Amino acid sequence: MASCVNSPAITLCPPRVSPSKSLRCSTGFNKSVSRSSFSSTRNAVLSLRRKQTAATFQVMAVAAEEAEPLRIIISGAPASGKGTQCELITQKYGLVHISAGDLLRAEIDLGSENGRLAKEYMERGELVPDEILVKMVKEALSKQNGWLLDGYPRSSSQAKSLERFGFKPDLFILLEVPEEILVERVIGRRLDPVTGKIYHLKYSLPETQEIAARLTQRFDDTEEKVKLRLKTHNRNVRDVLSMYRDITVKIKGDCSKEEVFGQIDKALTKLVQQKKISSSNPSLAS
Repeated sequence: MASCVNSPAITLCPPRVSPSKSLRCSTGFNKSVSRSSFSSTRNAVLSLRRKQTAATFQVMAVAAEEAEPLRIIISGAPASGKGTQCELITQKYGLVHISAGDLLRAEIDLGSENGRLAKEYMERGELVPDEILVKMVKEALSKQNGWLLDGYPRSSSQAKSLERFGFKPDLFILLEVPEEILVERVIGRRLDPVTGKIYHLKYSLPETQEIAARLTQRFDDTEEKVKLRLKTHNRNVRDVLSMYRDITVKIKGDCSKEEVFGQIDKALTKLVQQKKISSSNPSLAS
């Protein structure tokens, strides 16, 4: 007797008679099943399995796409390269860049009362009081799901205010650069008032003479003021780090911008992968 053919659902012998006749199985019993019935049953089983597999992968894909957006803080002393790295991060990861310094300078340019007060503190190399800055940052963050917060918080009180308002970062990136390099970077830094792009007289020259002619130096980018700002930064950064100790990544910032970004990109790639895994397997997130 011929051997049987195994399918996932039914075991049948190859037909040796016409389709209208019964099929005999090697297991010793008869089962009246037509060829069309066998084919229909097998196709139904395979179709169901394909649908189940597709549904599983679809759920996993949707979970990965719906992973919580990144919430990143980048910190560092004046001229540590935060602006440059923020530009590279937003290009790759699509985050909204929120700069505390830009928020303050916008208020100064508008000539508002908060802007006038902020400028007085900035000219002395001091931190702008929380009552001026916290509200600006809160309003900016409230409009976004994912964000890249630059230059804030700069004190433990500011960090606590973020926590109080429910803004918890996934990662705290700290750029570390020796002080002598920071001073050199600041005094050579120039701003294009038309595009807002930052250039440097030594490291990042403007593309055209037209751009070079309109560059300006920010009022707080002098050697005297930057040294005051560095003292303030060093005094406060330890308190901020104490609040974000478990999520802090320290980045060596005195190399090329590509090398600096390579370090940051590695940390962010790892974070994205962790979020995707947590979204696909909620039990792992607890």
